[in-house]
Amino acid sequence: MLKPHIKTSAGVSLVELLIVLAIMALLLTSLAAAFNASVINYRQNEDIFKTVNSARQALCRMTTQIRTGLVDPNDVADQSTCQVLCSDGSEILYWYSEDDDILYLRDLSSGSDYVLCDNVVALTFKKDNSSPSGDVKSVQISMTVEKDDIQKIVSAAAVVRKIIY
Repeated sequence: MLKPHIKTSAGVSLVELLIVLAIMALLLTSLAAAFNASVINYRQNEDIFKTVNSARQALCRMTTQIRTGLVDPNDVADQSTCQVLCSDGSEILYWYSEDDDILYLRDLSSGSDYVLCDNVVALTFKKDNSSPSGDVKSVQISMTVEKDDIQKIVSAAAVVRKIIY
């Protein structure tokens, strides 16, 4: 009896090769798009982290100086500034400029301005002067920072320890 002869293919046809190449191109394109999106997301997260960290450092400095100093009771109504007589005898003014979105520290003895935090879109100093002497006994600070259309609010409060009764 004769065995039937089965035709076997020893290679890949041109059509099969083109189909595999098209599928690989689609997979690599989707992989590149996903990788690009993750890189963009990483950069945005890093930028907002740096901005919020800068705001937290500024808040830490302000609350430390407010706690150990005296806040000017004449400037209670102005919520965009906070004037402090520090424990070392120096006088400083924290003020926010809406024009350039920067929180400044002004050394009132020298008149020099220092940038504490940039990318600030809103800032308020809420001063409580309900002590019997009218001195400011606490300050609540709320700061909104923005980077790449992402806004974060950071806030802190400081109780003035040197209230004169």
